[in-house]
Amino acid sequence: MRPPAGPPAHEAADGAADGAANSPADKAAVLVEALPYIRRFWGLTVVIKYGGNALAASDADLDPLATFATDVVMMRSVGMRPIVVHGGGPQIGEMMSRLGKVPRFIDGLRVTDAETLDIARMVLVGKVNRDIVSAINVHGALAVGVSGEDAGLLNAEARHPDLGFVGDVASVNPDLLLRLIAEDLIPVVATIGSDESGQSYNINADTAAGALAAAVGAAKLVYLTDVDGIRTDRHDPATRLSRVTTADLDAMIASGAVDGGMIPKVRSCIEAVLGGVASAHVLDGSAPHALLLEIFTHEGVGTMVVPS
Repeated sequence: MRPPAGPPAHEAADGAADGAANSPADKAAVLVEALPYIRRFWGLTVVIKYGGNALAASDADLDPLATFATDVVMMRSVGMRPIVVHGGGPQIGEMMSRLGKVPRFIDGLRVTDAETLDIARMVLVGKVNRDIVSAINVHGALAVGVSGEDAGLLNAEARHPDLGFVGDVASVNPDLLLRLIAEDLIPVVATIGSDESGQSYNINADTAAGALAAAVGAAKLVYLTDVDGIRTDRHDPATRLSRVTTADLDAMIASGAVDGGMIPKVRSCIEAVLGGVASAHVLDGSAPHALLLEIFTHEGVGTMVVPS
């Protein structure tokens, strides 16, 4: 069990990185610390939501996507069954700008007309999904790219007429994902869904990841984003919570401590945990090997959400 509090994410990550580089004994200590977690999660499914902001992050000395792919392959190599769900908001916005289309938002949600939907499908399915699949497959024939439209994976319904083709998850058919992970493959899911008539919708990737995690009976749901976790004061990194319950999060939303773009992530964490996922995690996807540090170390580097 993770202790109630841990060091700030940058200290945990830097300390682990420095320790791993110091000596063979330090490297061995890292492996020994990881062993009980490897045994605990052997054969279990972990859904990882890789955000568009994490994907867009840049580092002069590090390729975040390549590092993420290495972490996912490492998880699979030690017996876990990862499923990657990705967003791509910044990439969609960039393509719209290149095509001379001005985005319009209502309450933080992109209004998606037919043309914007085509752009979103092109970017999410044809670009972002392929980039992630290719990065993972550098390490072997492991990843398979799918869309929520494939095999009825994500059944969508319109959120609001004013938003156009923005959808919510009406239901999940996990059969395709279960078949893929049974074959030791790594599904990479683009969150475009469709309704019973075949109409496509762009679905919030945070929401989709939570619904998929509950549907496949995942042991963990991990959000890799551009913040180091859930904070009681979003402007102060020192207020990051290492561990929090669903009831605590409900109170934080009600008080306004959680707002803006964190609300969909936090609500998805709550719903996934209440839906049977043992724990949900929010962490900075641009930090080197944050995924491994969160899952395989005592302190972790983000926020873990557990039932109340």
